[in-house]
Amino acid sequence: MLLLRNSIRVLLTLAVVVAAMVLGYTLWNTYMVAPWTRDGRVRVYVVDVAPEVPGTVVQVPVVDNQYVHRGDPLYVLDPVRFHLAISEAQARLDSARADLKLRQSDARRRMGLGGIVSAEELERFNSNVETQQAAVDAAQAALGVARLNLQRSVLYSPVNGYITNLNLRVGDYATVGQPRLAVIDADSFWVNGYFEETKMWGVHVGDVARVKLMGYREIIPGHVISIARGINDQNGTPDRLGLQDVSPIFTWVRLAQRIPVRVHLDRVPPGVVLSAGMTATISVGPESRSSRGVLATWLQNHL
Repeated sequence: MLLLRNSIRVLLTLAVVVAAMVLGYTLWNTYMVAPWTRDGRVRVYVVDVAPEVPGTVVQVPVVDNQYVHRGDPLYVLDPVRFHLAISEAQARLDSARADLKLRQSDARRRMGLGGIVSAEELERFNSNVETQQAAVDAAQAALGVARLNLQRSVLYSPVNGYITNLNLRVGDYATVGQPRLAVIDADSFWVNGYFEETKMWGVHVGDVARVKLMGYREIIPGHVISIARGINDQNGTPDRLGLQDVSPIFTWVRLAQRIPVRVHLDRVPPGVVLSAGMTATISVGPESRSSRGVLATWLQNHL
């Protein structure tokens, strides 16, 4: 009986020692060797929707945070002014065509009077026809612009995504080039991981990545698609004389710079709602595929 108890104690001690060694190795590999970072941010492309023509808003068929499809109307400007502009442009075009027809008739009559009408007069009438033809072309272009402005009075979503920052109501006056709402491109989410330069030796384009959002337990699989080739160097900023401004401060503990790494999200688990600006922990490399990578990710988020 005593021998059995001693054997159990030895086995438990050995198990604890082995577990401690495995945990120590995993901690060392996770924090000192493997490329990982807690400084990750969810990013997305945002389209600022601004009108190309001014006008009063008469319809806003969307609400903030609503999902819209590409081509859905976002808001409508008062079309009355644009219809009137089309009518005016059409009238000018009709008048220019009538004048062109008259001048062409005058030129043809002069050509039938060979020997009676001088060459200078024929040249002048032919020039009048060409000038009037140019006026017709300009009137035609003006009509095209008026019709285009009418089309631009309705603003459509350029992408599939979510309405955000909606600061628009019926009756507001929309100014050319001034965004009144934005659309988050739902198909463009990615994660930027800011890795310490001491870990960059293990980060390569195409590497497997594991993304753990702070607010969710699920692990999002991904892969590295690009690495930034430059970050800002404050010492490189010139002063007013054009001389390089170098900071005289240097600490004994030299902090590693952080390099942006772009990670594509291969598959977003059901129930995970992505929002630009979310924070994430990212690990990169072959270890991300193994069970040891799962343990490493857990440690990075809980220790």
